[in-house]
Amino acid sequence: MSAADDLARSEALSPNDLGAFWMPFTPNRSFKKNPRLIARAKDMYYYTPDGRAVMDGTAGLWCCNAGHAREPIVKAIQRQAADLDFAPTFQFAHPQAFTLATELALMAPEGLEHVFFANSGSEGVDTALKIALAYHNVTGNGSRTRLIGRERGYHGVGFGGISVGGIVTNRKHYGGLLGGVDHLPHTYDREKQAFTIGEPEWGGHLADELERIVALHDASTIAAVIVEPMAGSTGVLPAPKGYLKRLREICDKHGILLIFDEVITAFGRLGYATAAERYGVTPDIMTFAKGVTSGTVPMGGVIVSDRIHDAFMKGPDHAIELFHGYTYTAHPLAVAAGLATLEVYRGEGLFERAREFEAHFAEAAMSLKGLPVVADIRVVGLAAAVDLHPRQGAPGALGYEVMERAFHHHDIMVRVTADTIALSPPLIVKPSEIDALFETLKRLLGEF
Repeated sequence: MSAADDLARSEALSPNDLGAFWMPFTPNRSFKKNPRLIARAKDMYYYTPDGRAVMDGTAGLWCCNAGHAREPIVKAIQRQAADLDFAPTFQFAHPQAFTLATELALMAPEGLEHVFFANSGSEGVDTALKIALAYHNVTGNGSRTRLIGRERGYHGVGFGGISVGGIVTNRKHYGGLLGGVDHLPHTYDREKQAFTIGEPEWGGHLADELERIVALHDASTIAAVIVEPMAGSTGVLPAPKGYLKRLREICDKHGILLIFDEVITAFGRLGYATAAERYGVTPDIMTFAKGVTSGTVPMGGVIVSDRIHDAFMKGPDHAIELFHGYTYTAHPLAVAAGLATLEVYRGEGLFERAREFEAHFAEAAMSLKGLPVVADIRVVGLAAAVDLHPRQGAPGALGYEVMERAFHHHDIMVRVTADTIALSPPLIVKPSEIDALFETLKRLLGEF
């Protein structure tokens, strides 16, 4: 390649060019015509490169529960980077990995005692599915290979996660996915649940669909059921009253493992350390990510029961019990961030704070009811979804325009899935900021 060619390529791929980065879950061509760029963040706000403050109505991507650039977390990461940048956890370890695992096990419901670290929710889900399948193998039930997910469920973007997930656009381009997967029906019915605050009264009976699936496939073939206690990415669908308890009963009856995907719901989003605690239902396996480090350093994982963990602890002492893991499992920076984040949650009582402000948040969300463009509102904990009436022949177009206008012209960040707006602010949000967020959104939606 000539010097002239090198120069041309360098100019084409300059640091200020937007073409090189293929953005995830984004209409790239539209974004790059009018980009929404963020240069820094602090507490409840993002800041654009020109210094404009934008209120974060989404906790980043459901993850910055303690707010942005919190000094105790930042300092912990900085110290750790200077002391120990990386240590392998294949055959070696660093002390703080055990400390964080213990802290997470203590935070989880009683009976979940052992933590396997990953680096994201997607990896956490695939880890949970693999552990479930392997557990049945090591306990002599190798015929249990079938996995049951749920329609409209989101479990990350690994092949396991999209197989048990139930969002069509996340599945349709990727071939046959995993075999032996079935799905429960989703739990949302607008006619019976419209404008619900908290857990809907209608829908608990839908858990009994698991009995139909068991009758179809036989329990001896089913390894695990995986559900989100609140389906977040599909538009904040809280579990109906009694639904999760009924799933637990059916799984116990048939020897099926129950997995809660708590990537979004853990770490205070529903006013408790976990959704399992809020609903009084303990799964066999729980996934986590996002809020564990308040989004500062990627981390995820699973927490499992003694029964599952101990089933693998057999054979010669030198033998590996589970052939699974990641290069960055329990990365020192992520562990330091996790420990500091948990201390912020405890020290500031952020889970209790979310519980305290839940009613105020719900009232503010429901103030949007009656706007011509609003079709439904759902709210639970500090999470809300606003369904918009879609434009005829252009599903998702209105939601995208609302998100654009919110950022560029109204100084708030909202998340959209098609024509559903989702709001999940950091847990440090003040009542006055809750009011400002929804008052701004009300003005914005009034423009349509």
